[in-house]
Amino acid sequence: MMMRVFNQIGFAKGHGTGNDFVILPDPDGALDLTPSLVARLCDRHRGIGADGVLHVVRSAKHPDAMGFAAEAEWFMDYWNADGSIAEMCGNGVRVFTRYLISEGLATPPEDGLPVATRAGVVRAVVGASEISVRMAAPRVYAASTATTGSLTMPGTAVDCGNPHLVCRVSTPLESLDLHVPPQHDPVMFPNGVNVEFIAPVGDLHVRMRVHERGSGETLSCGSGALAVGAVVLRDAGLSSGEVTVDVPGGRLTVTATPDGQWWLAGPVVLVATGEVLL
Repeated sequence: MMMRVFNQIGFAKGHGTGNDFVILPDPDGALDLTPSLVARLCDRHRGIGADGVLHVVRSAKHPDAMGFAAEAEWFMDYWNADGSIAEMCGNGVRVFTRYLISEGLATPPEDGLPVATRAGVVRAVVGASEISVRMAAPRVYAASTATTGSLTMPGTAVDCGNPHLVCRVSTPLESLDLHVPPQHDPVMFPNGVNVEFIAPVGDLHVRMRVHERGSGETLSCGSGALAVGAVVLRDAGLSSGEVTVDVPGGRLTVTATPDGQWWLAGPVVLVATGEVLL
């Protein structure tokens, strides 16, 4: 009897507050990763299922990261669920870091493990129950609007290395229909935008739902939480402080320190490893 041989690759699966990722280890950049392969892997019915793919490759082996190789050994090559490439993913960096450490590929120094992304190098600090990432300072820069269904809401544009639009809502968050992408200003956001909808819980404490470009509504968004933290602090007239962001998948905290550092923190879990047939 003839045995059929399939091409297969190893993978891991992890999530940060429900924001889940397929992790593909490829230290030497040998994998021919394509948009169609990413979309198949992320398909929740016909693939593994995820909000995106974390391609684990050495910076020196990837053309988008060679310039960071002297500063960061590892590059987080992040792809959205639809196969498009994104500049940054805050929860992704935290899951990426957990994977590197669990596999013995990196040992975090005291001041944090440097990880290269398309938005630059960030540093991840591993705690007992959380991973915190020192992110690039978010830039709050303009007013705009987002429309979902019959609702048009004012929002604030924030650059976190990737584009965000933070909208305060006066209706219950649960009433928003996020099955389709919110409409936005195509001139301000020519490459799409992640839209965060927030409602107050208390001082420096909000609830958030998010629609991510290329992935749809997700249970959490780390860079989205960072954008929200920047807007909440600005609206409170503060240049530093800690903002609690409750997402459907759990809780994230965003901290701006008096010396200008911005930190994103939350839990991370690796849930599976295995092999997938191509």
